[in-house]
Amino acid sequence: MAFETPASFPRFSALTRRIIFFNAVALIILIGGVLVVQTSGRSLVDERVSGIRQQALIVAGTLAEYTTNEETHRLKQEDAESLLRQLIAPTKLRARLYGTNGQLEIDTRELLPRNVVQVSYLPPLDFWSRVRQTARRIFDGVMGIRPFAKLQPYFEAGSDGRVYAEVNAALSGETATAERVDERNRMVLSVAVPIQRFKAIYGVLMVSTEGGDIDDIVREERVTLIEVFAVALVVMLLSSLYLAGFIAEPIRRLAAAADTVRSGRAGRDSLPVFRERNDEIGDLAESLSAMTRALYDRIDAIESFAADVAHELKNPLTSLKSAIETFSRAKDDESRAKLMEVVRNDVRRIDRLISDISDASRLDAELSRETPNPVNLAHLLETIVEVYKFMELPRGVTLSLSSALPEHATVIGRDERLGQIFRNLVDNAVSFSPANGVVSITARAEGGKALISVADEGPGIPPDNLESIFNRFYTERPAEHGFGKNSGLGLSIARQIAQGANGRIWAENRETRGARFTVELPLAKPT
Repeated sequence: MAFETPASFPRFSALTRRIIFFNAVALIILIGGVLVVQTSGRSLVDERVSGIRQQALIVAGTLAEYTTNEETHRLKQEDAESLLRQLIAPTKLRARLYGTNGQLEIDTRELLPRNVVQVSYLPPLDFWSRVRQTARRIFDGVMGIRPFAKLQPYFEAGSDGRVYAEVNAALSGETATAERVDERNRMVLSVAVPIQRFKAIYGVLMVSTEGGDIDDIVREERVTLIEVFAVALVVMLLSSLYLAGFIAEPIRRLAAAADTVRSGRAGRDSLPVFRERNDEIGDLAESLSAMTRALYDRIDAIESFAADVAHELKNPLTSLKSAIETFSRAKDDESRAKLMEVVRNDVRRIDRLISDISDASRLDAELSRETPNPVNLAHLLETIVEVYKFMELPRGVTLSLSSALPEHATVIGRDERLGQIFRNLVDNAVSFSPANGVVSITARAEGGKALISVADEGPGIPPDNLESIFNRFYTERPAEHGFGKNSGLGLSIARQIAQGANGRIWAENRETRGARFTVELPLAKPT
């Protein structure tokens, strides 16, 4: 049946929240690690600087080869302009050519068509524009587009290039780089290389990025990373919800069903079983359902046992009441003596019933509480037969033991309880044996199990009663045995103990005369 989820269970259980939380933490750590690695390594900026440097060296080498005048130690400006226009146009870079005195001679912003229109951005005037600019700077800092560390401000030097440290280094014959930010917080990368031929310096080439182009590349990369993160977050949420539903929801249903069973509102309904699941939760549901059914069976057995006890106690109590009421009306001593004998028999019967009932009621608890141990079966049977030999059995009945068990054949159980099985069977066989009869006990091993049979030479068992004789309080004995001298619990207790040891017991009639009870117990594997 379907169980409704109680209102006490939240929509998202603690297990669901934990699954989502830890999956989100793992995803955030992964994305954060990528950002940290990219930010700390500055791989894109370093690669960009390295690329600009290589381009600057190539252009400077070309200028030194084709535009230098060895007599004047100056560059041919017309040839240099033509070469710079061709070499810089395919790139998004800006090139400036400085003479040996540091004065600007050529600027590609004045040569290339893309720089015909110069755009200058004004600082934000209104409040929201300033907020957006601040938010953009914070975003750039967090995402590693523009680190919060201070960089030198970029400025236009005009005609004097010596205000740039990298130009001064290049005039000394060294290649130098610089990172700056303009007034809009955009990174400007620059590389200055000397133009020299045979170690003679003819000028300096300074190649720089236009403001923001490197930022746009990094920002595009970060936006792509955020998009990947968003998709991963959605996938993580969906997978977490699916996983939570796959794990947490069945557990919630089991808990709700257990509460329903505990409250008893739905009668004796079992817990749900997820037969389609071949996993631990399916095994858990099956085990809990089997446990619930076992508890129901235990409750039914207790109710049945209580009803049987009430019925069995009522009979001697009724007889006792009748004898006491009749005693006051008895006219002679003989009648009173007979009534007193009835009272004594009823009292003994009640005492015997109470003792057997107490033993039967404690048996189940003891079997579940006690720790089983290896029991040497052959030694146990020999001990039981030896004890009976010292007893005077009624009607001259004798016992015989024939054991074909292997040496050190053991079963797992409690020796006292296992011995009670065979004592009950022997007592039952003795009670049905004729005068001078023999109760035969045979034992053998077969297929990893021990088979112990107790046979008598009595009248046998009616075929219809071969199973009912194991019911509680069942008794059917010859009249000469006397009424009420047996509680009918011996065979029931024997079966209960055998089942507790993972064995079984059954009855059958012998081919000649008498009945045979066979106990089957699993043999313990040798260690």
